[in-house]
Amino acid sequence: MADSTQSSVVIKASPAQVLDVIADFDAYPEWTGQIKSAEVLSEDADGWPEQVQLTLDAGVIKDTYTLDYTWDVVEDGTGVVSWTLVKSTILKELDGVYRLVADGAGTRVTYELTVDVSIPVIGMLRRKAEKTIIDTALKGLKKRVEG
Repeated sequence: MADSTQSSVVIKASPAQVLDVIADFDAYPEWTGQIKSAEVLSEDADGWPEQVQLTLDAGVIKDTYTLDYTWDVVEDGTGVVSWTLVKSTILKELDGVYRLVADGAGTRVTYELTVDVSIPVIGMLRRKAEKTIIDTALKGLKKRVEG
């Protein structure tokens, strides 16, 4: 199993506002940087996206893949959004978590990501790709929610 990379940011918005942006997969190409397309394939009984197909271009890692999402959140938007890889061409693992916690007048979002590819990649390059994905996603999420 690959090591994970994580980072956090405080966003000046409620957890519910942040969660709404995280759940809006149709808009991902507009703000994530690396996601070029996103399609919700199925939803759970509460209407949360359950299975999503995404196309990623993160430099060293390019792929179209499907993720299963779990939405362990409460009504105010706090909680955990997690995902696991279902299928992919080059990825062996793409598991992640957004943790949303109220932080004063804002929300602390912690993003944890584990990436492993089926082709040989030096660990340093894989970790750099993880860090790039996380940093770009958190900056984009903050800008999208606060903008």
